[in-house]
Parts: sequence; C-alpha cells; structure tokens
Amino acid sequence: MNDNTTTKGEEYVGSDDLYAEVQRTMRLAATLNSGWHTEAEVRDLLREITRHDVPDDVRVFAPLHINYGPGVSFGRDCFLNFGCTLLALGGIAIGDGAFIGPNCVLATEFHPEEPERRHSLLTRPIVIGRNAWLGAGVTVLAGVTVGDNAIVAAGAVVTRDVPPNTVVAGTPARVLRPIDPTR
Repeated sequence: MNDNTTTKGEEYVGSDDLYAEVQRTMRLAATLNSGWHTEAEVRDLLREITRHDVPDDVRVFAPLHINYGPGVSFGRDCFLNFGCTLLALGGIAIGDGAFIGPNCVLATEFHPEEPERRHSLLTRPIVIGRNAWLGAGVTVLAGVTVGDNAIVAAGAVVTRDVPPNTVVAGTPARVLRPIDPTR
C-alpha cells in the first residue's frame, strides 16, 4: 500500500498523508455543517470534500458526517437526508437516483475480532445501487452492496448484500419480499 491510499479488505496502515486528508475532510465537513448553504454551495463543498465531480442534481441536507471525502462518489439525482454518517476509508459509491434517509450510517471500516489486533482497522467498500432507498436510521456495514431498486426498511442493520428489487428489514436485515410494482 502506498502512503496516500487506503486498502479495501486489508489491514489499514495509517500515514501522515492519510491523516492529513481525514483532517481536511472533517474541516470541510464542519464548514458544510455550519450555517445554511444553497444547494449549489453544498454541491461545491461536496466537490471539494470528495475531490470528485458531484452532479448538479445531487441533494444533501446537512449535517453530513464524513471522515474521508475522496472515498465517496455520488451518482446523478441522489439524495442524502439530515444526519448521515459516511465512514468512507474503504470507498462508498452511491448510485443514480438513490435515496438515503435521515441518520443513516454507511461504515466501510471495522476492526478484527482478535483482541491483539483489535486496534487495527480493516475496510471493505459499500455500493448503494441505482434507485435504492434506505429508510431512516439504516446502518450499512462494510463490504455490502445494496442492489438496484432495493428498499431497506427504517432501522435495519444491513450485514449482507441486498438483492436488487427486494425489500429488506430487521437486525440483521433479511429479505421480506420482492418489490411490488402495484404498491
């Protein structure tokens, strides 16, 4: 691993450069979270935070808590509601048209079970598919893909991939049924 990047699924090794990027991200997030900003100003701050293009139809309601901006990418026409937390060292891709409810947590980072290694950090990417909908207070854990058009019920803890076109709920989240286009 070089000193400027994180690993995906491997043991994390910190560096001064990475720590500086985390601090930069948190400083910019504090600016985003202080006071009111127009939607255009929010997107401009997100571009600065992520160091990526952010489509002009992305909407994010502050506060947004984020530790590593370059790890996040936003698709077209996606929406993040108030109070979301993105622990993004492992990478988070939010698909076109995705809706993420208030107080959701997307955590790409986790710790080994063994006590002697527990202070180290592991990462795996999270992918939120096109038109996926995460209800209020959903937690998505490292390595999970939420499939296109899937619905994750409020309060669910998602520990495994969610198939496309399904509704999941619970802790841990389980498939309830396929999406019913007549509902």
